[in-house]
Amino acid sequence: MDQIIAISIFLGVLFLLLGSGVWVGLSLMGVAYIGIEFIAGRAAGGAMINTIWGASSSWTLTALPLFVWMGEILFRTRLSQDMFRGLSPWMASLPGGLVHTNIVGCTVFAAVSGSSAATLTTVGRMSIPELRKRGYPEHMIVGTLAGAATLGLMIPPSLTLIVYGVSINESIRELFIAGVVPGLVLASMFMAYVAIYAMVSPSYQPVTETRLSFGEKLKNSSYLIPVILLIVLVIGSMYFGIASATEAAAFGVIGALVLAAFQGSLNVRTFSDSLMGAVRTSAMITLILAGAAFLSLAMGYTGLPRALADGIASLELSRFELLMALLVFYIVLGCFLDGISAVVLTMAIVEPMIREAGIDVIWFGIFVTVVIEMAQITPPIGFNLFVMQGLTDHQMNYIAKAALPMFAIMVLMVFVLIGFPELATWLPDNIRN
Repeated sequence: MDQIIAISIFLGVLFLLLGSGVWVGLSLMGVAYIGIEFIAGRAAGGAMINTIWGASSSWTLTALPLFVWMGEILFRTRLSQDMFRGLSPWMASLPGGLVHTNIVGCTVFAAVSGSSAATLTTVGRMSIPELRKRGYPEHMIVGTLAGAATLGLMIPPSLTLIVYGVSINESIRELFIAGVVPGLVLASMFMAYVAIYAMVSPSYQPVTETRLSFGEKLKNSSYLIPVILLIVLVIGSMYFGIASATEAAAFGVIGALVLAAFQGSLNVRTFSDSLMGAVRTSAMITLILAGAAFLSLAMGYTGLPRALADGIASLELSRFELLMALLVFYIVLGCFLDGISAVVLTMAIVEPMIREAGIDVIWFGIFVTVVIEMAQITPPIGFNLFVMQGLTDHQMNYIAKAALPMFAIMVLMVFVLIGFPELATWLPDNIRN
């Protein structure tokens, strides 16, 4: 009964603070403070200072602002235009045509960004007018872009995987490597959906593209060279063990600055805007992480994580049943919290469960990321829906409906991961060994 009362107090205060518009990080700190002072009966001040400092001064966490800054720099370059020019000749001949540029473009930019919002905005501002001009179905343009942009959360460098790794003290490098194959598989599933829809739908009749020779296609592909080199620099340096995640992030920032300078888009204004954008985003995420660390400490004092883990263990759920319960839990939670907040808020409770169930924590990071991707396109808080609304002026329900097939594909991807866990574990296991 005491545990039920404690849980009710935690949840009641949390939803009261979030509902009143208090920042997520501060809300978490407020809940933790009340938990330590009034439930655990301890002085919260000193514990709060030490915990927040410890959570904010992690060396691993330094990769976060660097990857955010890299994405901000690239957002202000001509990368989206160059990607469309380089990809469109190859995509036009596929079933579904240039809609595939949404998916492939998001996959490519995800490999140098880490943010679904940055991926969506960068690719969308170029592909939307081009696809509309060619007569592609509006719901396919909107749905594929909103769904494929979530790949920014999985394909390294992923901000969500960085936050997950910091939260459970696991290797960011291994999480990044684990996300490569599942991210590519999910992108392939999106492309298969587009191809099948184009072949069976009589309304899918875009303007026929001018056929280019193989040599002309290769010439246009030269526009992709800068971003491919940047991907090789960032991911390759981690893959071959040359650099840690933080060092790879530093390489990425330097590479992005060089790319921006090469394109002529680097000046005092863009440099300042990118730096301030990175500071704002990083400060927001770090505040959430600090609040979550303090809340984890408070929950430890009250014994809630252990009690909940023991309670679920007493239900004797199988591994599959536990994963299904967590799938539903994170989908519901994602309707009301952004992905990073959902991860840091729950790890103190979920981590003991998955470790006791013998679930690989690296694999589980990819599992959670796929589910968090779903949350990006589920109302009422789905962040990609808001970004998409700003790009297209469509109503929220139209965008959510258009993205529903992509949501269903992500659910299918969860079961693919459960059935074939090696998709996420084989690469990091072999590189580690």
